[in-house]
Parts: sequence; structure tokens; C-alpha cells
Amino acid sequence: MSDTTTDTSTQTGDDQDLGAAGSQLSTAPVEDSPSPNLPSLGVIGWARWFWRQLTSMRVALLLLLLLSLAAIPGSLIPQTGINEAQVADFRERHDVLAPVYDKLGLFNVYSSVWFSAIYILLFVSLIGCIVPRTWQFVGQLRGRPPGAPRRLTRLPAHTTWRTSADPEEVREAALALLRKRRFRAHAVGDAVAAEKGYLRELGNLAFHLALIVMLIAFAWGQLFKSEGNKIVVEGDGFSNTLTQYDDFKSGNLFTNDDLEPFSFDVEEFTGTYERTGPNRGTPRTYETEVTYTEGADGEEKNAVIKVNKPLEIGDAKVYLVSHGYAPVVTVRDGKGEIVYQDAVPLLPLDNNVTSNGVVKVLDGYRNPQGKKEQLGFQAFFVPTFGGSASGTMLSQFPALDYPVLALNAYHGDLKADSGIPQSVYQMDKTKMREFKDADGELLKKLLTPGETMTLPGGAGSITFEKDIKEWAGFQVVQEPGGGWALGGALTAIGGLAASLFVQRRRVWVRAVRGDDGVTVVEMAGLGRSESAKVPEELGDLAGTLYERAPGVPDPEPDGTPEPDGTPPEDPGTPGASGTTTSTDTDSQAVPAEGAEQQ
Repeated sequence: MSDTTTDTSTQTGDDQDLGAAGSQLSTAPVEDSPSPNLPSLGVIGWARWFWRQLTSMRVALLLLLLLSLAAIPGSLIPQTGINEAQVADFRERHDVLAPVYDKLGLFNVYSSVWFSAIYILLFVSLIGCIVPRTWQFVGQLRGRPPGAPRRLTRLPAHTTWRTSADPEEVREAALALLRKRRFRAHAVGDAVAAEKGYLRELGNLAFHLALIVMLIAFAWGQLFKSEGNKIVVEGDGFSNTLTQYDDFKSGNLFTNDDLEPFSFDVEEFTGTYERTGPNRGTPRTYETEVTYTEGADGEEKNAVIKVNKPLEIGDAKVYLVSHGYAPVVTVRDGKGEIVYQDAVPLLPLDNNVTSNGVVKVLDGYRNPQGKKEQLGFQAFFVPTFGGSASGTMLSQFPALDYPVLALNAYHGDLKADSGIPQSVYQMDKTKMREFKDADGELLKKLLTPGETMTLPGGAGSITFEKDIKEWAGFQVVQEPGGGWALGGALTAIGGLAASLFVQRRRVWVRAVRGDDGVTVVEMAGLGRSESAKVPEELGDLAGTLYERAPGVPDPEPDGTPEPDGTPPEDPGTPGASGTTTSTDTDSQAVPAEGAEQQ
């Protein structure tokens, strides 16, 4: 039916016959071929050349690759904005590398000069590339498909046949058919011009616009984000203020007024674990029941926070990120007066929640001589003790099957009033003295719930209460650009899919009356690149149009029709009569890309 070729021979001046029909099927800028003996560009010329290079797709892709490579050190080297303790440890262990990393800004990659330069250049490149292409695409949408070239047989995919139908009938049928197939079509002179596949260029532009949105969203999120962590014991609460956080970090433009006003109380934490099989000890359920209020006078509401199912309050999200135990201990002085009673959160050391921490008694305690002192206890806790035969304080299971608390006792000055911040999970022993047992060793004891360790010399006691509470670790995150970044990512994926799988193409149908009074129909298609889709689609369109304008036999060379005894070529498909071939002198095919450059 059709003759599709992929001849890539050099185009001659006759190729200019395509005219507007061979204009670009995309908004990509045409590369200028270099000319010899170019004159000096000058300052303006060099500036124009630099701008054209910066706003080219090639450079934009290169900058995107550089940005990806530049982000690698940020994931391999400790960052000051994420974990300053790891950065300090790295400096201590690498005396030679640390100063080099400091000069290169590798401890703060995402705010370094060189990373910001790549980021800004990519941003400018995308804008400079997208704006003119978008304007050009809008102009194409407002215009009409270009008219048919003078010789349709020069296009890569074409077919022709003779029919007894009138040219006007053929053109009307072709126009209706093309519009039914969702082509933008209109009649131009003796032909119908149609175009389809604008979604390809729209997807390409949407992809790059989405990249700009993502860049803006990431930058906005980094500047105004905040992230804080807080451990809350069952029965306690939290208010979203800076002083309530255990640790907190934020973007450069974040202020205290940007914190969402809310508070919540932890009612109960529930954790269940796999009891048997290869996954024994693996958590099955982690959830926390909370009562929260929005604002200062908000109504109390109940919610359940689960892993990966945060509580959303305004722009803030409250994630459940960790869990542990908080044994309740009671400390009494030598007179039996309670000087401390509270649940002490301990930090887990392994998956079975072996935990450690300290108990600090800062106020209210007096030693047997009546002098004010401070008490400190190092605590190790296992929810499931392996028994004295195990010889170790390592938990055998994360649930509270056989809880045991091990304590070491000290007295003296905890240096809490020195003005230097201290961790609630560590104890400064420089001014502390050990309590000794009968053998002169450090006083230590394993306690089960309800048991008491008595301090020597009438110094008091500490009791491990039967009430063992649990704590939940929360991370409160405010990242205002998250929704825009997600929307940009989804748009980029959709745009990329459209630009890869949709092909923009043009189809022309010419119907004119021949010298013998019989209508000659010519159809041709042109795509942005050589693809089997264009001739296949053209063949389908031609087959449908052929049913409405069936062919007639070709005349004999002497002008007489074929004799009845000679079977004619099968006219059941278009192109059976009068179909051009690649050997015709006028049918040298023009590759699609070459046609675009006409």
C-alpha cells in the first residue's frame, strides 16, 4: 500500500520543496553548523554564546548529572547539619583529612559554594531553556498544521491510488476521518493537512517545568524546615516549643514563630513481637495512643500514631521513630523520706531492648551527716533476663517477660550546676565517689520489680517499683516544600513517559482530478524521527479512506483499459494501482529528521 524508505542520502536543493511541511516537529532549538573564518565575537557575542550554551538541553543534563554527583559526599561524609557528634568524631580520627574537608566544604555539602553554584546554574539553565520553548509551543497550538508539500511522494511514508469519487468527496471523507482519529485537521487548497502527538512536546515541557518546581521546593524546604526529637514516657506530655525538644535543628530562615502550635499527651504505648520462628523478636505492632490539641484553646482529640503513619497537625508531622522502657524507681534518704520518684527513660542498645542510662538525684537528699549531696546510679535494664547462668546482662526478648534492673551507686557532686549542658543519659563522675559494699568493691545489685537496694552507712535506698512504663520517641518534622516536591516528581514522571512514548507526526491527503478525469489520491506521513509507527498509522488511515473512495484500474500505456481476459491487480488495498516505489525518480525519500531542518 505504501512505500516507506529510510534513505539517508544527502539532500539536494529539491528538498526545499517540503517548505513549511518539513518544519520542526518539536520546539528544540536547531543547532547552527559551524562556518569557517568566523569573525571575532566580541563581548556581546561571547555573552550570547555563553547564554545559548547554558540554556541548551545538553548543558542542562550535564548540570543535572553534576548535581547528582555533588550530592554523593553529603551521604558518605558526616554533615554538621545532621550529626555534629559524628563530625567531631571524624575530626579526631582524621587529623589530615579533616582540614582538607573543611576547606572544600565537605562537612556541609548542601550549603557549600560549589554545590550552590551548580544548583543555581541548573535552575537558570532550565528556565532559559523552557521559557522560549513554551512560548514557541503555545504558538504552534494556536496555529494550524502546515499545508501539504508540492510532491508528497518525497516523504518517508506515502501511498497513492486512483478513484472514481470526486476530489471534494475524498477531501471531506479524509477530513472527517482524521478528526475522528483525534488529529488537528483542516483543508488547505486541494489537500487536507493534519497533525497529532502534541502531548509529546507538552510532556517534554512538563518534565522540565517539574524539575524547576522540584528545585524550588527543595530549596524552600531546606531554608524553612525544622526537625526535632523528643522522648515521652507514658502519662507525660509534649508541647511544641523549642525548650521541650531533646534535640532540634532547622533551616537558615526558620524562626520560632514558624512552629505549629500544638501539644499532646501519651496515653499508652503498645508493642507486640513475633514469638516463634526465624523472625522471633521482630516487632509486629508499634503504636501510641495520644490525646492532642491544636493551638492554645483547641479541642482535645484522640489519635493513634503508628510507624509510617504520622499524626499530621497543620504543616507538622509527628512520627513514631523509637521505643524503650522507663523503669519507675523510688530513692529514699537515711530517714526513709522519698527524695526522688519517677520513671527513668533508658536508651536501648540492641534489638532486644537491652537498655542503659542513669538515675540522677539532684535536690532534696542529705547524707547521714546531714550535708547536702547528690546521688547518681548507673542503670542497666533487660526486659527478659537470661538468668544468672547466662552470666550477662543481655536481653533475650524485647517484651517484659523477666525484667531485671542492674544498679551501681555513687554520691557527691554531679556538676549539674556548672553551666555546661549535660546529657540525661550520662553521668559525670569526676566529683562522684562510689558506694562500697562489704568487700570494699563498687556497690551493685540486680533487682527485680519490687526489690530494693540499700545504701551502706544509712545513706538511704533505691527501690525498683513494679510499675514499669514504656516511652515512645517522636520526630516532629515541618517541611513546607514537601507537597510541591512530590507533585513535581509525579509530573516529571508523567511528562517523561509522554515524551518517550508519544510521537508527533503529520499526515496530508491530496485529492485532485487527473488528465483523464479520474481522481488521484495521494497520502503521506512525516514523523519527528524514523519510526515504524508512522507508516503503520498511515496504512491504517489509507485503508479506511480507501473503503470510502475505492480504487479503479490504471489505464494502459496507450490509454486503453486492460482487456477483460487479463486479471487486474487486486484493488482491495490502496496502492495496488498507481503505488509509487523507491525507484521512481521523484520518490527519493527524505528522512524525517532531515525534513524537520528544511
